Amino acid sequence: MKLGFVGLGRMGLNMVTRLLNSGEHELVVYNRSTPAIDAAVKLGATGSESIKDLVGKLESPRIVWLMIPAGPPVDAMIEDLVPMLSDGDIIVDGGNSNYKDSIRRATALKEQKIGYLDVGTSGGIWGLANGYCMMIGGERQGFERLEPALKTLAPENGYSHMGASGAGHYVKMIHNGIEYGMLQAYAEGFALMEASEYGLDLKSIATLWNQGSVVRSWLLELCEDMFEKNPKLDDIKDFVADSGEGRWTILDSMDKDIPCPVITLSLLQRFESRLDSSFSAKVIAGLRDEFGGHGVKK
Repeated sequence: MKLGFVGLGRMGLNMVTRLLNSGEHELVVYNRSTPAIDAAVKLGATGSESIKDLVGKLESPRIVWLMIPAGPPVDAMIEDLVPMLSDGDIIVDGGNSNYKDSIRRATALKEQKIGYLDVGTSGGIWGLANGYCMMIGGERQGFERLEPALKTLAPENGYSHMGASGAGHYVKMIHNGIEYGMLQAYAEGFALMEASEYGLDLKSIATLWNQGSVVRSWLLELCEDMFEKNPKLDDIKDFVADSGEGRWTILDSMDKDIPCPVITLSLLQRFESRLDSSFSAKVIAGLRDEFGGHGVKK
């Protein structure tokens, strides 16, 4: 199939590469910086000087896939695209958008007779080699039109239509919330072993656990690689960012009265990692001294 692709960051360019390497698709690409466009052109894509140029190089009914930062950038891009698109064209949002934004955008675009698919995309920088797991929300007809590209991007059984608009990004949000909890559990376990008196080889343990253990996983395979390259993680600062989807998952749990303590605490631990010093810890230390005379470290 032929489609436009906007956003050639690490993930976007890898997706374009996978599509082009199949020899089955034709891509017209655009990115704010030209080196990424040049890289895609070398792989066989058609470059564009602007969004208008990209749309002009596609035949209606068009499909334009966005891989750009969530939030206002997506709204701004849609606002630019709409006057250039025609009835029956489809915009695909493959980024980590909030599912409520996806519902809003799909509703507004439907009034313009333009389709909208929200595609939760997992696979990170490994998707080029392994394929991407994709969760798609939106009208079934639009999903079926996009399916040839999805088949190329995903491994076998690696994509599925989740339901109405927002469903793709909703399922991806929960996916990322679960990821927060898994990462925290591994981190705590390896931290305990690193502090033990046994001088344990963390890389060897990660390798061992991946051989039939209940806790084996792809994340644990990545632990093997990480500890082999850097056993003490000496050059990594203990600062953990978050993309927002963990927060959205927790807010959704509150809306639905569904307790999610593991995911919630894993997010709070990330906040703790960003503090240069903890005022709350100072309060606790001071109060312990006040009521019990326990003393404080100066």
